[in-house]
Amino acid sequence: MNLPASLFGMAWHGVSLALAVPVLYQVWRRASWARLKDPVQLNLLLGIAVALALAWSLRAGVEPGLNFHLLGAMLAVLCLGPRLALFAMALALGAITLAGVQDWQAWPLNFLLMAVVPVFVAYGIQRWVARHLPEHFFIFIFVVGFVGSAMTIVFQGILACAVMALVGAYEPGFLIDDYLPYLLMLGFSEAWLSGGLMTLMVVYRPEWVAAFDDRRYLLNK
Repeated sequence: MNLPASLFGMAWHGVSLALAVPVLYQVWRRASWARLKDPVQLNLLLGIAVALALAWSLRAGVEPGLNFHLLGAMLAVLCLGPRLALFAMALALGAITLAGVQDWQAWPLNFLLMAVVPVFVAYGIQRWVARHLPEHFFIFIFVVGFVGSAMTIVFQGILACAVMALVGAYEPGFLIDDYLPYLLMLGFSEAWLSGGLMTLMVVYRPEWVAAFDDRRYLLNK
């Protein structure tokens, strides 16, 4: 969800900016920029950024901040890695801000809730599966690609609802009754779209998926 600036006081925007700047600095310092010397990888990053900007612009909702759109965080993390995924999502967020979809004042807060938190959750799911479950193609696709995508967007939505309830933008009961049930349905859509795209890329363009290693997931399986 894209949170409008009007729902939050200046203190929230100031704290969000103070947290977003160090994250962006770490991305700038530690991201694998050398990968982007490859035109294929550069085009992949820019393509994901454009696709995310379009997905975040096409949204439906009933109240300010309570809108529905696909997130794409797990797909970005699996294709680009967490730091470049953050960069791509920051570009997408900047693009929809320039287009007038959201306020500039809310960019840091939306960056934290729509990019940093989902990327952290998606990467955490990926790493947990890699450590605790068998290294198998179908586990990568279904558990990480499908289930992980749904879990990521649902967690992000619940956290955003908690933040809006904390600042008094909406009553918790209203969010639980009139927003969260539809968020769970959106999780299914995110799972099928992200998981389906991940399946196609792994099969036909495995070089587009940084997290996938065919020697690990396919050899001798």
